[in-house]
Amino acid sequence: MSLNEQTITFAGICQCAQLVQNIARKNQCDQQIFDVMMNSIVNINPANTIDVYGGEIANLSDGLLAMTAQLGDTTATKDPEVTRYIVSLMNLERRLKRNPKVMAQLGQRIEDCQRQLEHFDIDSDHMHSALASIYTDIISPLSAKIQIAGDPNILKQVGNQNRIRALLLAGVRATVLWRQVGGKRRHVLFNRRKFVETAQTILKQI
Repeated sequence: MSLNEQTITFAGICQCAQLVQNIARKNQCDQQIFDVMMNSIVNINPANTIDVYGGEIANLSDGLLAMTAQLGDTTATKDPEVTRYIVSLMNLERRLKRNPKVMAQLGQRIEDCQRQLEHFDIDSDHMHSALASIYTDIISPLSAKIQIAGDPNILKQVGNQNRIRALLLAGVRATVLWRQVGGKRRHVLFNRRKFVETAQTILKQI
């Protein structure tokens, strides 16, 4: 698969990690972009890679920017917390891939959520809760829990807990997609400059 597709899908992972941090620390979240990430979970038969993210590369602008910051040569732009979230999502996806039974359960639960969209909007509290429960019930038990750092007053709100868990589910979805287009950890380590250059090129086209 092309470096372009690997860059786009890795940006999806970065965007989820960035959104989790923004909610946990600042109680801030771009609703439109959040909805894009939620829709990416239930879009399991996309026409192409970017279709997962609403068919618009601009919907991944924040992720592409975060990607250039995390993989770039400037140490000051790197955020260890965002890196930790990204690595944790990769670990979860790897464990998920090794467990066909859990994969089947995940697919069934996502199909259930698709049916619920006939009655509820993707941005409703009900859907946030439904998607969060998939993460809690199926994904989280696969590995040590991801420790979310942030403001305790923000993190104790049920709505924020659901949004963060739903975003972590979207992050696992993005990691699965990244693997499907040929993404590997060693690519990130050894080809990071190529990824940064590709991300910058894509951003210029937006």
